[in-house]
Amino acid sequence: MIKTIGLLTRKDGWTHEQFMRHWVDVHAPLAHAVPGLRRYVQNHISGERTRADIPATDVAIDGVAELWFDDQAALEAAAKTPEMKALHADGAKFIGRIRSYVVEEKFIVGS
Repeated sequence: MIKTIGLLTRKDGWTHEQFMRHWVDVHAPLAHAVPGLRRYVQNHISGERTRADIPATDVAIDGVAELWFDDQAALEAAAKTPEMKALHADGAKFIGRIRSYVVEEKFIVGS
C-alpha cells in the first residue's frame, strides 16, 4: 500500500469555513470516481499540539488529505484518468497552496 499526503492551505479570500464546506460537500464526492483509489481520508484540524522542547514549524494549513493506492503503479495510472484530473481541477478552485508527499507507512504500534 502507498499513499499521498497533502498539506492543504485555502486560497486567499476564502475563510476556513468556506474551504471546509467545499472540501467536504463538493470535493470529497469526486474522489469516489477515481479508479484505483483505495481510501481517501480528510484530516480536519481541530486544534494544535505544541511542545516546549521543540519549536513549531512555520506552516499554516487548513487540512491534511490522504489518498491510498495499492502501489506506485496504481497511483501513476490513477493520475492519468479523467476522474483524477477532475479532482485536481476542483482542488485548484479552493486550495491556494499544497505540499504533497508520497509515503509508505511503517507500523510501529498497531496494524
